[in-house]
Amino acid sequence: MRMGVAIALAAGITWASWGVVAQAQKEPITSVIDAQIAAFLSDDAQAAFGFASPGIRQLFGTPERFATMVEQGYPMVWRPAEVRYLELREVAGNLWQRVMVTDADGSIHMLDYQMVETETGWKINAVQLLKAPGANV
Repeated sequence: MRMGVAIALAAGITWASWGVVAQAQKEPITSVIDAQIAAFLSDDAQAAFGFASPGIRQLFGTPERFATMVEQGYPMVWRPAEVRYLELREVAGNLWQRVMVTDADGSIHMLDYQMVETETGWKINAVQLLKAPGANV
């Protein structure tokens, strides 16, 4: 009985400490996403490209190609009407920031941003568009 309580207590402390770590990381992470979206809104491809991880920058090669991909593939991120940050989670050792974006037409989109910490700070390593709750496939 005592062993079960000790294990539950240790699990609770671990979970609570992850919450503190996640909260400490969330503000710098959301600041990076905010800054990239602001760059998109200003048509500043160079600045937006700077918030992408080294792997993403290597994949696209130029800020212009990166901006074209975002504008065509993620128009809700290119010109959002509203951005709301939800939970920051760790999945398989990676940090993912859930973001709810409302586009200019009022449609809501759920996205997951995979974030990586580099020598120069947090960078966006991937963005996944999630299936909207209640949507049919």
